[in-house]
Amino acid sequence: MTAPLPPGRYSRNAGREAAPATGQSTRRRTVAISVAGGLFGLGVAWVGYQNLSAAPVSGDQLAFTLVDDSTVSIRFDVTRDDPSQPAVCILRARSLDGSETGRREVYIPPSTEGVMTVTSTVRTSKPPVASDVYGCGLTVPAYLVP
Repeated sequence: MTAPLPPGRYSRNAGREAAPATGQSTRRRTVAISVAGGLFGLGVAWVGYQNLSAAPVSGDQLAFTLVDDSTVSIRFDVTRDDPSQPAVCILRARSLDGSETGRREVYIPPSTEGVMTVTSTVRTSKPPVASDVYGCGLTVPAYLVP
């Protein structure tokens, strides 16, 4: 047996354990944590889907030709899920040191074909040695629309 505590030295509840949580409050806490975890999981899944899903338009370089010391001609394919939508592709040229020396946005008009081959030129500030299709998208800037 335990000895009683000296009077006046401790509070009335000293030596007593806190009352255990009732079954209902434990259940509510468990449900709240489960719902929060589920919402967090759905949020992670949505962000992953947005970042890792296939793009609706893509550009693949087929060839490039060095026209002169300040111009490169690029031939590339544009593949769209919906060819009836216009697109824009960004082309760039690089110099011998690897720096970007030219960039151009190219308007891709709507078509009936899923894959469209396009040729365009890029003017450069240094002699070009390489080029690439930086990327394509469906958000066409107003200044490119004919």
